[in-house]
Amino acid sequence: MQLKFVFIGAGNLATHFSTALKNAGYPILQVYSRTNLSAAKLAHKLNSDYTTSTDTISKEADVYVIAIKDSAFHEVLPAIEFSDKLLVHCSGSMPLNELEKYSKNTGVVYPLQTFSKKRKVNFLEIPVFVEANSKKYEKKLVEIAQQVSNTVSVLSSEKRIYLHIAAVFACNFVNHFYTIASTILSTQNIPFEVLKPLISETAAKVQLMQPEDAQTGPAIRFDENIIAKHLNELKGIKDYDELYNSVSKSIFEHHQKKI
Repeated sequence: MQLKFVFIGAGNLATHFSTALKNAGYPILQVYSRTNLSAAKLAHKLNSDYTTSTDTISKEADVYVIAIKDSAFHEVLPAIEFSDKLLVHCSGSMPLNELEKYSKNTGVVYPLQTFSKKRKVNFLEIPVFVEANSKKYEKKLVEIAQQVSNTVSVLSSEKRIYLHIAAVFACNFVNHFYTIASTILSTQNIPFEVLKPLISETAAKVQLMQPEDAQTGPAIRFDENIIAKHLNELKGIKDYDELYNSVSKSIFEHHQKKI
């Protein structure tokens, strides 16, 4: 018998994960969200029911997937009766044992990817990391994850948080640097598009070599003349001069340790 799912949350991750499960043949019975628009929109896509009230969350599902921000866990979950059904969260930083007060059967399915509702991704290419509080449900979650991803691994909460930290550096911080670069260019009416070939090549290089071997630029050799010129031009553009200097020192010190 095919497992039936309810999704608690209708954001970016919930949208992509629930769609992947539906495409793999898993019934999504219901979507819960605090906002009617987001719940209705995802439910329509999944051909499922939806609700904005914790009182009317379906009790018929086999698996309840929690796909909300970490800070909302202990606001939303106490209001729901899970009857010891399998309760799964998708957080990179939330330990598995945070769920134990809500069900005796718990797990984690953590897809390592950045999601936006309007951008399609091939879920099969996304690494998925699972964990459970029993071997029975660990096996079950691996089986489920393998239906939507070609790369599935079991990973403990203690290791998963380090994976999440690394992902923040590799994705969220890098994207913020793109924002900073765009802001700097806009002061001179230069379009951000001119950086896209450079961004593409930088990303392509780390597919073939170690990141530290791909490092270039004035910081790696701590070219003081260039760095000083850059810092001078950055004065007055928010606090970017301090950030530039701090990151440059970090790059230099890292590569000095290799010598």
